[in-house]
Amino acid sequence: MTDFASLIQPDRGQPAHLIHLVTARGLEDWASSRPERERAAVAAALFRGKAGEFALLPGNQPGEWDAALGVPQATGPWDLAGAVARLPAGSYRVPDAAPETALGWLLAQHRLDRYRSNADPVPPRILLTSEPARMDEVVALARATALVRDLVDTPASDMGPAELAAAVQAVGDAAHAPVRVTQGDALTQDYPMIAAVGRAAARHRAPRLIELEWGEPGNPRIAIVGKGVCFDSGGLDIKPSSGMLLMKKDMGGAAHALALAQLIMSARLPVSLHLLIPAVENAVSADAFRPGDVLRSREGLNVEIGNTDAEGRLVLADALTRAAEDDPALILDFATLTGAARVALGPDLPALFSNDDRLAADLIEAGATVSDPLWRMPLWSGYADMLKSGIADINNAGEGGLAGAITAALFLERFVPAATPWAHFDTFAWRPSAKPGRPKGGEALGLRAAWQMLRTRFR
Repeated sequence: MTDFASLIQPDRGQPAHLIHLVTARGLEDWASSRPERERAAVAAALFRGKAGEFALLPGNQPGEWDAALGVPQATGPWDLAGAVARLPAGSYRVPDAAPETALGWLLAQHRLDRYRSNADPVPPRILLTSEPARMDEVVALARATALVRDLVDTPASDMGPAELAAAVQAVGDAAHAPVRVTQGDALTQDYPMIAAVGRAAARHRAPRLIELEWGEPGNPRIAIVGKGVCFDSGGLDIKPSSGMLLMKKDMGGAAHALALAQLIMSARLPVSLHLLIPAVENAVSADAFRPGDVLRSREGLNVEIGNTDAEGRLVLADALTRAAEDDPALILDFATLTGAARVALGPDLPALFSNDDRLAADLIEAGATVSDPLWRMPLWSGYADMLKSGIADINNAGEGGLAGAITAALFLERFVPAATPWAHFDTFAWRPSAKPGRPKGGEALGLRAAWQMLRTRFR
């Protein structure tokens, strides 16, 4: 993991290159205040102050230089990220930068090098700050975001249920939080749908429920649930090869849940935290669960299997049931649940479902505050009939192929008490093309919104 704390240091007046933030609207006024040599450099670079534009500004002596960076009128966390790749190792000072822009500065210097045989070291670019206390929060966010990215980017061969449990254990150990893993016969008895979905996998990739608990029992209890399908073949309703290509990321919900738990514990938020991750591989073997099977859930509902590729909601249902048993003040779940949500909202915008209007509004507002947007989708009860079963209490797959994200959320809602505020994030956890500070690959989408809501509500 990148040592993010070393990349931000208190500004004590030490030598550093200056980065000027310039908007297109403010270019003329800014340029009029600069020396002639800088104005000439700006003109030669055809710098217009558009977001992402960059120009080097010569100094008085050889080796002295500063830079101008074009930024939008409304600043955001990624404004500095594009400049980092163009800068050599060294220290930099950015006057008037909003503290949140440091997040992009840090994450632009992070990458997963585990599988690179000859990886060149990333040259450290150090940001000097006059607000070191606020930077501690940014460093924590960078660590959490990098954790999501690294877990999702790790191939399924190295990120099965056991490795996911080890990742939870590492986070728990750092916070002195106990971790409990249920597997084997105990899983089959107590969490039958988690066991059924994962039973076709090889023995060393056996299913399990991973739980972490932290905080004072008298504090408000917060349950966070993450879908941990470490690879999804689709089961007997097998996916085509193109559909499997990104399925190492199907544990992206678990990565988000774990990262959010890490943020809560590192900030010592006054809550009682319960993290639950059902970790499975949806594989194909003679022991795989079948279309048409009826599974008994922990909650007691009998679920007919209309599609073995709708497995994420099954494992989440048992975990949500367990979370609700301790009467939490709030349940959040994260899942890479449906392609329908991506068709509707694209890769950058998680679909948010909630049974509580205030919770949904707080999450939407929090996402707007930290530039991590969410879009609320309806728990439209009129579509519940799509989940009807002719022989069981409910079917796991909606009929007709319509409203897939909504019917998936309606399925989950059946396992959450109506009086318990609950929000479900159907997130992609993946960036299909690179942007400054956000490489192609695993991505945290909805994490910062959820954290902003929690830290505002429970501070």
